[in-house]
Amino acid sequence: MSANHTDMRTPLARVRGLGSAREGTGVFWRQRLTGVALVPLTLFFVGFLVCMNGADYAAVRSALAHPLVALVFATMLVAGLVHMRLGMQVIIEDYVHGEGAKLTLLMLNTFFTIAVGVVSVFALAKLSFGG
Repeated sequence: MSANHTDMRTPLARVRGLGSAREGTGVFWRQRLTGVALVPLTLFFVGFLVCMNGADYAAVRSALAHPLVALVFATMLVAGLVHMRLGMQVIIEDYVHGEGAKLTLLMLNTFFTIAVGVVSVFALAKLSFGG
């Protein structure tokens, strides 16, 4: 047993690294996973922007109409938004100390992410499918 006798967690909980929220390192790994996923997705996005530099609206819309391009863009949007939400969640949990303010900011963080996601996916779909 450890020398810290004030630790009320079971040995299994200490091994799993579960804190009071019972999330453990899940948020940490999800953020790392989305970060790693965003590397090739961002490279694709930058490459797309370079290729479309100077192109007119019709050419960009035609390129976005390709299913693979649209799916990669949608994947980048979702991964980026999840990554953003998790990062802001960690900042809020670490630096906001009032429970009411923390809960309010966490809810606003989630609502903001959903709103940006819906608008972004709608815009991408409109460009991809026309309309």
